[in-house]
Amino acid sequence: MKNILLHICCAPDASVPVPDLLAEGWKVYGFFYGSNIHPRDEYIRRLEAIHILASHNEIACEIPEYSPEEWLSKIHGLENEPEGGKRCAECFRIQLEASAREALRLGCDYMSTTLTISPHKNVKLINEIGEEITSSHGLKWESRIWRKNNGFLRSVKCPASWACIVKITAGASSARESLMN
Repeated sequence: MKNILLHICCAPDASVPVPDLLAEGWKVYGFFYGSNIHPRDEYIRRLEAIHILASHNEIACEIPEYSPEEWLSKIHGLENEPEGGKRCAECFRIQLEASAREALRLGCDYMSTTLTISPHKNVKLINEIGEEITSSHGLKWESRIWRKNNGFLRSVKCPASWACIVKITAGASSARESLMN
């Protein structure tokens, strides 16, 4: 059985990849980075949904310490970038780098991400970053485009208890405001 660390951005986005990978015979380990999610109340709501998803699918899900200040310092100077711009690319890189370190710690050989389920994300960029990071850590990138085959539509039909209606506030300017209040 092949081991894979699946970077999970939120429970709804993982509601398709997790069962699909399990059905294919993978041993799935989840990893929820979360420090890019603001305010803290939203992070906690999403974290609770991650726990429900992991329990429902009987997978382990690793959760690093919530550290939005660290995330803000890493994207410093990109606060005014438009959605889909350099800040997003750096955010993907931060999350996937943390995921790769966790994959090594857990003894996984493969890594993937749920980010490619969104029709609003640049799949080519995500897979390029994933390939680069996993290669530099001696891991294999499992390139998937989860939004294919109605993946995104299937993901929005997940149970309400998984917090499927989520407000995405990952931008640095609103994050900084949230941290200062």
